[in-house]
Amino acid sequence: MNQSKEVIIFDTTLRDGEQAPGCSMTLGEKLKIAHALKDLNVNVIEAGFAAASPGDFEAVNTIAKEIEGPTICTLARCNPDDIEQAHKALEANPNRRIHVFVATSEIHLKHKLNMAKEEVLKAAYEGVKMAKEFCDNVEFSPEDASRTDHDFLTEVVNAAIDAGATTINIPDTVGYTIPYEFGELFNHLITNCENADNVIFSVHCHDDLGLSVANSLAALESGARQVECTINGIGERAGNTSLEEVCMAVKTRKEYFDFHTSIDTTKLYPTSRLVSSITGMHVPRNKAIVGDNAFSHEAGIHQHGMLRHASTYEIMKPQDVGIGRSNLVLGKHSGRHAFLDRVKELGFEISKDELDPAFKEFKKLADRKKEIFDSDIEAIVLNADTSRLNTWELVDLETSSGSSWGALADLKLRKIDGTVHESATEKRRSSGPIDSVFNAINQITGYNLELINFEIHSVSVGEDAQGEVTVTVNFDGQDYRGHGVSTDIIESGALAYLEVINRIERNRERH
Repeated sequence: MNQSKEVIIFDTTLRDGEQAPGCSMTLGEKLKIAHALKDLNVNVIEAGFAAASPGDFEAVNTIAKEIEGPTICTLARCNPDDIEQAHKALEANPNRRIHVFVATSEIHLKHKLNMAKEEVLKAAYEGVKMAKEFCDNVEFSPEDASRTDHDFLTEVVNAAIDAGATTINIPDTVGYTIPYEFGELFNHLITNCENADNVIFSVHCHDDLGLSVANSLAALESGARQVECTINGIGERAGNTSLEEVCMAVKTRKEYFDFHTSIDTTKLYPTSRLVSSITGMHVPRNKAIVGDNAFSHEAGIHQHGMLRHASTYEIMKPQDVGIGRSNLVLGKHSGRHAFLDRVKELGFEISKDELDPAFKEFKKLADRKKEIFDSDIEAIVLNADTSRLNTWELVDLETSSGSSWGALADLKLRKIDGTVHESATEKRRSSGPIDSVFNAINQITGYNLELINFEIHSVSVGEDAQGEVTVTVNFDGQDYRGHGVSTDIIESGALAYLEVINRIERNRERH
């Protein structure tokens, strides 16, 4: 296969994806996703915006030190401070890239930057030139390119190429363009820019009109050879181009596109579930490629065709994206090896340190459920984290409630020093059992958190299905997110709320 036909997959889940409301991640969570992206075989990981905050700098720097294989990249505005921060954050990794940008559309120049076109041209040239002093691999993006005058855009791209840019990324920053129009823009730039053959043209689309994947594919047809995308399409506003959708479109229609990616598509599903679990952004059931319904068939005529031959209604095999079809049911008599084999079949890697607590949770769940499904095992694996040293642990929980008088909760929590703490006998009545549990936890731990969001999501099916609760709270001006999974939804809420408090405790200790 012609190597020049490979499409570079540039993953920006940890940068643009994290900018989605409620998707901020801890350093440990970012590292976990970075390792998953490496296993997925992405070409470039945009690890963050190093100059945005000390936390972002630390994340980019840690990923640059720990992740080998993919190119590690960070974003920077075309100014010296940003570029120096980018250089310092990436310095430890020889396979690095600095990604500089400046806005170019008339709207942005007038209302955001208050700059003349000549100033923007100078900023683009000098920004790339400075980044080039620190790093051979430099990417340049003219922000809001799809709404920029084509002649001026050509000038800016020429300036960036002349300064030494190796990749030119054309962003549809606000999801405004449509496929044919966007393809024509790439044709125009590749035809009219000087030394266009010496750079890789890239595409970065947003999904405001639901066209990010279609626009990215149109750009590829017109000569782009890098796609910037995120797992599950998460990102600002309506999101970014979905990595799994672009990659499977290229793979499924290879006779049409005549190019390929390096992505191990069998890792798409587990990576999707990992990102969903960490960010709390649940994958819609009807989401293409990785949604629960993507390979489900209910209509009688579809089922009849599927029984005759899968290709009648499936253009991809579920195994191609890492979805196992057996859905083997495990139970309380299943052993450690059967559990570990199923975890591996589902596409997850689990360390020796994680196996024992995960298997323990599996056994506890098996005592509470008649049957354990793949989705139950996924939830156990995704919530297994032995690296966390928790200050508070749930020991016992009792609630009582009535529609006429409210709810009460009795809790026992174990602190890290081994002491057990109970909520006071004189309990405060609450509007519901979840509220009463949160009040009892606040009473024991001494916190008073502002609840911003509370979500319930069914992990599996049946009367005894596990429920996953995601809570987001605000404490001292910072948002924290926690997850809890149990067959008892009130217990799930308690576990999620405790995870938040434990995160706050760890954050305080670190600082």
